[in-house]
Amino acid sequence: MVSVILPTFNRAKEINRSVYSILNQTYKDFELIIVDDCSTDCTQEIINEIRDSRIKYIRHETNKGAAAARNTGIKAAQGNLIAFQDSDDEWIPEKLAKQVRVISAMPENVGVVYSGFWKLGKQKKYIPSKNITIKEGMIYNQLLHGNFVGMPVSIIRRECFDTVGGFNEHLRALEDWELFLRISTHFKFKYIDEPLVLSYETDNSVSANVVAHAVAYEYILNNNYSTISKDRELLAQYLYVIGKLNFQVGNQKKGRQYLVEARKTCPLNVKYNIAVLLSFLGKDVFNSVIKLKRFVNIHK
Repeated sequence: MVSVILPTFNRAKEINRSVYSILNQTYKDFELIIVDDCSTDCTQEIINEIRDSRIKYIRHETNKGAAAARNTGIKAAQGNLIAFQDSDDEWIPEKLAKQVRVISAMPENVGVVYSGFWKLGKQKKYIPSKNITIKEGMIYNQLLHGNFVGMPVSIIRRECFDTVGGFNEHLRALEDWELFLRISTHFKFKYIDEPLVLSYETDNSVSANVVAHAVAYEYILNNNYSTISKDRELLAQYLYVIGKLNFQVGNQKKGRQYLVEARKTCPLNVKYNIAVLLSFLGKDVFNSVIKLKRFVNIHK
């Protein structure tokens, strides 16, 4: 049996779409654990109106964040396979069937099966696109360059959580990337080259939280420094991103320190040299130029 975990917070307008895309799966042997992270809208009432014996509803009495909500779901899960859905995304009907079939045929050292997805916003994009090299197997070093997996597109053996633990509840962004980095040091990944999820961009997406991204990037760098530091260009990119994010939220002193370290690490990189110069012109000038030039692509 598969345990599907769906954390939600104030997504009353979107959650029906997400829930029914799970209930309408062609693969039927699953439980759906909805963890309501103390919603203040009518999310609970909407869920209560859905009549399906496979649904288990759990509510946090205080808001703890997506990582804690997912951990609550993992603790309640009874399945040997764990899948995750976001409350604003949609699965295609064959998503679970295809992933269960693939992971069941894999040796036990394959801990995660994931797929591509359609990203729906101002433009419709298939991710990973054809120009991205598909990465599978032991992918820790590749994942250090950015997360290309994601929770709604993955199905994970319970043994992965038994081995590396759950989500880091101190992170309010990129907690999925941080988890996959830990899993990838022990287990192989398998990729299904087709989109099985529709991912909708929303205004209140956690990916818009710059402070949370700055904290998460710094945490990931510190906890993987021994490997990242072996690649000067990769290390400089981390330092630059952390500096840029801190500058964006007004922490200019810390931001400039990281930008300077990025320049020291790769002194011939024009982008880092310009960024340091811009940092002395103030936050508004720095942010406007960085945004205009699209100097950095934040991994989501």
